[in-house]
Amino acid sequence: MGNAQHEVHLNLNVRGLPVSATLGINEESNRLLAEGKQIYKLGLGQSPFPVPAPIVRELQNNAHQKDYLPVRGLPALCTAVAGYYRRTQDLSFVGENILIGPGSKELMFILQLVYYGDLVIPTPSWVSYAPQAHIIGRHVHWLQTDARNNWLLTPEELDRHCQRDPAKPRIVILNYPNNPTGCSYSDEQLQALAEVARKYKIIMLSDEIYGELNFDGAHRSIARHYPEGTIIASGLSKWAGAGGWRLGTFAFPAELKWLLDAMAVVASETFTATSAPIQYAAVKAFQGGAELERYLFQSRRILKALSDWIWTRLKGAGAEVARPDGAFYMFPDFEPLRAKLAGRGIGNADELCRRLLQETGVAMLPGNSFGRSPQELTLRLAFVDFDGAKVLAAAEQIASDLPLDENFLRQYCEKVLVAIQRVCDWLE
Repeated sequence: MGNAQHEVHLNLNVRGLPVSATLGINEESNRLLAEGKQIYKLGLGQSPFPVPAPIVRELQNNAHQKDYLPVRGLPALCTAVAGYYRRTQDLSFVGENILIGPGSKELMFILQLVYYGDLVIPTPSWVSYAPQAHIIGRHVHWLQTDARNNWLLTPEELDRHCQRDPAKPRIVILNYPNNPTGCSYSDEQLQALAEVARKYKIIMLSDEIYGELNFDGAHRSIARHYPEGTIIASGLSKWAGAGGWRLGTFAFPAELKWLLDAMAVVASETFTATSAPIQYAAVKAFQGGAELERYLFQSRRILKALSDWIWTRLKGAGAEVARPDGAFYMFPDFEPLRAKLAGRGIGNADELCRRLLQETGVAMLPGNSFGRSPQELTLRLAFVDFDGAKVLAAAEQIASDLPLDENFLRQYCEKVLVAIQRVCDWLE
């Protein structure tokens, strides 16, 4: 195939793809802010919390690290990641089966590049899974979920899909706590999904980037039930507030070492190695410790209080909302208000988002950005528009067995509460 043909093939895969929806809404929000408008940024899902102090100190101590590190990652970091999964999930990963990359997003892209199989995604799902497959040229299959089941994939739906072609190679992405819903799976639900995955020899990509933000600190991985076929994706961006540091991790079982080897070859020809100072600092992150556990406890405590308040208000305004189990997202469905919204000329999620931004200043994302039908009235909100450092310090002053009440939230998370109240008032 000549160069011209390569260019045509690339253009066909990339042509028409917009910028990532989450980044796009952030840019639009910043543009409106620059014009002097009051905007409430509930679009981009970036952690509001600062990077924990012990990890920052490690970065400072290792700022001088300038050499290329091994493609697969700093050995000490790989060992720390494997130890983290042994400590938190009782999983027997070893350092040689860990891959470090410049964000889990890059690693997901390379996985799809090296594995010739279809991508299977429950909907709603994070905005970049499907576009990555489209760029590479992989087939994407959406598996429908139901609001009555908290938008979670059922084993029956997965089995029904696989029955159509039982031998077909597949990667199924499971993300929990979920972006965009905040909902997660029980251990029993994960076990039932694992049985189907084993039956069809599915490669399960378990995106657990929000695992440490499970409100109860009780996150469980499907790898506990399907260790031989599960790759766990994680990183520093969400639970450690270090999105801009760009460090992601993949943990492979021994049975999938061949996939790690193939990905490492591509990594060597693309990103070469992940930033050395960041990797040295990340060793501390995955080793844990009392100071990090305290940080996580307070982060979960704050997010749960906010989530409960928002959920109650949106339900009271007439929306259907699955109650989140973790992270900092919610996925309200305004279908019960369709007739009222139709009277304002609103019949789909895109128009609903546009009007909310124009008339209330609240930036959110439409459900169709996450794989839902454009005709639905589902939206994703990220309740992160607050000063994370300030609220963490304030939460430390309140006894850990006491709830963070509405007065606390109004004092330290005012913009989020005002944004939700503006939406609810607008809906009346």
